[in-house]
Amino acid sequence: MTFANVGSLGTKPGQRDAVVGILLRPKPELREAGCSLYEVGINDEAPDTVFVCELWESAEAHQASLQLDGVRAAIAEAMPLLSGEMSGTRFTVLGSPIRDA
Repeated sequence: MTFANVGSLGTKPGQRDAVVGILLRPKPELREAGCSLYEVGINDEAPDTVFVCELWESAEAHQASLQLDGVRAAIAEAMPLLSGEMSGTRFTVLGSPIRDA
């Protein structure tokens, strides 16, 4: 079943765009690892927050992706820019009326 990870990352003041830039760098290895969607967004009402929505073929694929060299490098680069405030929800996707199961 498809696994979803939807969350927010708090950034240090003025660092949101830098974190967005890190997250938006092409990472073809994510698709190879089982990621079908990785969306990064912002909300002007939360100027120090980045939102991420991910869909994976499984929770295990998501967990394994955290060991990929490119992912580990991006995490290491972003960490000093983050405030430590993070939240998220993980769930099993049951389906969608607009995409194939």
